[in-house]
Amino acid sequence: MRIALLGYGKMGKAIETIALERGHSIVVKINSQLPLDQVNWSEVDVCIEFTRPELAPQHIAYCAQKQVPIVVGTTAWQAALPEVKTMVLEANAALLYASNFSVGVNLFFELNRHLANLMKAHQAYHIEVSETHHVQKLDAPSGTAVSLLDDILALNPNYTEWSLEASSRGQIPVVAHRIPDVPGIHQISYISDIDTLRIEHIAHNRKGFALGAVLAAEFIYQRKGIFTMADVLKTSLWVSFISTYSFLYTPIWLNGIAYSQN
Repeated sequence: MRIALLGYGKMGKAIETIALERGHSIVVKINSQLPLDQVNWSEVDVCIEFTRPELAPQHIAYCAQKQVPIVVGTTAWQAALPEVKTMVLEANAALLYASNFSVGVNLFFELNRHLANLMKAHQAYHIEVSETHHVQKLDAPSGTAVSLLDDILALNPNYTEWSLEASSRGQIPVVAHRIPDVPGIHQISYISDIDTLRIEHIAHNRKGFALGAVLAAEFIYQRKGIFTMADVLKTSLWVSFISTYSFLYTPIWLNGIAYSQN
């Protein structure tokens, strides 16, 4: 598969390494020095985009016009999602977006939904969410944290919103830390006067995010429509991942869903 990397920072370089390991080729690396209209898009099978929130919608529109499937890892642009979806569908193009491409994080999303559903009956516990990332992370809270919060709010009627400055009942307080060289940490805490329940995902490096982005590109190749990482995890690519990287992932099973013990 011939991949265009739209954005070639630390994430783009990590994606390049994984893509080459999986037998793909990087045909172009697009940054501010190489305008989109100077790319030979006929040589591109899939574009993987990690840039800036204000640029993502126009990058999606450009790839839709060129009929090149695009995987978007940029976050904090989703306010434009309704119009972007309409545009992609009208162009009969392909878009796959996610707040986080890490397979481990997507399992964490499932675990968070199960715990939120379980804890909604226990009002003695209040919820706190924290996330920690490197200082180059532009959005706060992270797109991953927002996804976790949205799932909690959809399942727990005791809360109506989240806030970085939560001070009233019904708000989930969120803390966003920015520390050099931290790939990503997310914590969901349920706290009572008696005890604390906490689930946490810690990214040790960018490899998990990069691998997920490449799996997403493999999934969207030669497809049309709008997809998320949940669609990728329903396919044989997920089985392939488990077979190839089983030394990193030892699952336990609960209600048909795998959770990592590592």
